[in-house]
Amino acid sequence: MAGRHYDSSRRRVLKAGLGATALFLPVPYAWVWAQSEGTMKLLRLPKFALVIGNSKYKNAPGLNNPGNDAKAMAETLRQSGFDVTAQLDAGQDDMAAAIRTYVQTLASKKAIGLFYFAGHGVQLAWRNYLIPVDAAVRRPDDIQKSCIDLVALMDGINKAANPLNVVILDACRDNPFGGEVRIENRGLSQMDASHSTLLAYATAPGNVASDGEGANGLYTENLVREMQVPEARIEDVFKRVRLNVRRRSNGQQIPWESTSLEEDFYFIPPKELKRISDAEAQRLFVQELALWEKIKNAKEPEPLVNYLQRYPGGKFAELAQLQLDRVLAAQGEKKIEVVADTKNPYSKGTVRADTAFRIGDTYSWRTLDSLTGLELRKPFTMVVTQISDTEVIYNDGRPVKDLLGNRLKPATGTVWTPNQMVPVEFIVGKRWNTQFSYTTRSGHSSDVDLSLRITDRETIAVPAGTFDAFRVDANGWRRGSGISESWNLKSWYAPGVVRCEVAYEWLWRSRLGITNAQRSELTAFKQT
Repeated sequence: MAGRHYDSSRRRVLKAGLGATALFLPVPYAWVWAQSEGTMKLLRLPKFALVIGNSKYKNAPGLNNPGNDAKAMAETLRQSGFDVTAQLDAGQDDMAAAIRTYVQTLASKKAIGLFYFAGHGVQLAWRNYLIPVDAAVRRPDDIQKSCIDLVALMDGINKAANPLNVVILDACRDNPFGGEVRIENRGLSQMDASHSTLLAYATAPGNVASDGEGANGLYTENLVREMQVPEARIEDVFKRVRLNVRRRSNGQQIPWESTSLEEDFYFIPPKELKRISDAEAQRLFVQELALWEKIKNAKEPEPLVNYLQRYPGGKFAELAQLQLDRVLAAQGEKKIEVVADTKNPYSKGTVRADTAFRIGDTYSWRTLDSLTGLELRKPFTMVVTQISDTEVIYNDGRPVKDLLGNRLKPATGTVWTPNQMVPVEFIVGKRWNTQFSYTTRSGHSSDVDLSLRITDRETIAVPAGTFDAFRVDANGWRRGSGISESWNLKSWYAPGVVRCEVAYEWLWRSRLGITNAQRSELTAFKQT
């Protein structure tokens, strides 16, 4: 009787609270189709670019490559259909006027915009400044008066309300004013991209990049080459650039991006954008999975680099990046990291996933119906009892996760093939995909395909405490064995504090409505 009362109460809550959103279209890759529609609209829009390269500074050391870099970038953009305004060795007045015109054009035309700057740049009080060639800086206060404030530029672009922006800064060099003007922090400060914007730096915030010894700087040389690859999504372009520059510099220069893009964009788009068939999608996944299974334990970088070049946004790219990091560290690479400051008002920060699990780490959980708040099962505790080169084993075998914390054998008895629900690096706006097979204890198998995004960094309170956590949203589907349902998940992570999720919510929705909705919360943890 009690069980029937609970079930009927729960159904009423489900109908009242989620009835409007319970409709589900069980069409694989429906989200890809929707995204393709958005991309097609973008590709029909006009495209404007402002390119500035400053080399011949009057009151600071000159630079060899920004002029060449700006010329190469301008030519590449013109070939991609951009209307380009280019300035070389621009003073403050010329830069400010060009930026005003650029922003006004974006606002009036509702065009795609790309801003590129190569030259000197500095940070002051977490704000980044692009330095004109006539800047006269004798003390820090002069920077605000004589230089171009990136925050003001981004505010202007944001107010233009155009559908997509790219901002590229090859300006992460040493303090150009030397010891005469004390700059507390090196390179550029981290800044989160505003709406529908991709913000790219030549190297990670808080670090510097060399001017380069050839005709072009290392970053722009790789960027213009990758921009000319046909049918490459913009985020894949920057991922390949990051990988190439990292390998060429032995980890001493690693480009960085912050993105809030919601649609794909191509510098050289496919001749036709269309949804591939389910059968073709499955064939491509099986092909990628076979390659990943072959190289996942590689001890040399080349197989992993080749995979990431081929699949920069692949179903196993996060796992490949983790393994590449481990391989290169074993070979002596001293990789630079983002210098993040929790007091920075312009960024929610970047934090790397904590993979330093130890035997004896203990995590206790409770699981609730996320709509009624009633407990669904008894609280349970997971204790790390064994750690291999690739797996973290709890409670002598149930469950099992990989080093990032991705489920392989949950306590329910299901088995998951390799997946990447957890990213290597947490930064708001990051998006990626995962696909895997899901086999129940009874042997029924189905496929899961999810699109994931870090949507925010927020405070979350659970019985184990209050945490400053990144929220990951995942949406997609599960099909097979007579099942066709959507999956909607929210997970909260506090990397650097807890090595697993702090909480997660999981909603399964079938054609007939929501079939399950639960929330698991950390009640206590102990990390050795």
